[in-house]
Amino acid sequence: MQIDLDLLFTWGAVAKKYKKNDIIFYEDDRALFYYQILEGSVRMYNSNDEGKEFTQGVFCEGRSFGEPPLFINEVYPTTAVASQDSVIIKLSKDKLMRILEEYPSVKLAFLELMAKRIYDKTISTKQIINQKPEHRIKSFLENYKKQNQFCVDDKTYIPYTRQEIADFTGLRVETVIRTLSEMNKSNKVRIDKHKLFF
Repeated sequence: MQIDLDLLFTWGAVAKKYKKNDIIFYEDDRALFYYQILEGSVRMYNSNDEGKEFTQGVFCEGRSFGEPPLFINEVYPTTAVASQDSVIIKLSKDKLMRILEEYPSVKLAFLELMAKRIYDKTISTKQIINQKPEHRIKSFLENYKKQNQFCVDDKTYIPYTRQEIADFTGLRVETVIRTLSEMNKSNKVRIDKHKLFF
């Protein structure tokens, strides 16, 4: 989702700089702001008591994140961290709600965004339930290409580390390394100088 920048700033939004690894909000913080990325990227994740992280999503320039709790007066279910140096626009919840009331086209775009996120989350949950590591990794790679509108038939560079892929898929990093090696041998992926192409 991208709300017009002039509209956001007219309604009092501010742009804030975050360094790589700065926390934007923590899991269980009260949701009080709308966030839209002007530059950089944000990763949203959960972690367990042992410190193992599960990545719920990565959001890039032009995208918004963390909206669902705004509409139901809930806390954030994840932590959001800057994946790289970033500039993020922040608008208070009450002003966002007023924009949605006054601009039906923005409200419709929000409904479409929420529907897409629910659909994507259902698909990703379905993939996680499948216990076969190759299937989980392949589904993650296909989803990355789809979200970034890369041609399905072309081998695309995947800019994630093996650890990040493990965090997305709920697998151990050793399992990801072993599975990608097997997929490379069977030409399902290409690994060139430690870089992954799918």
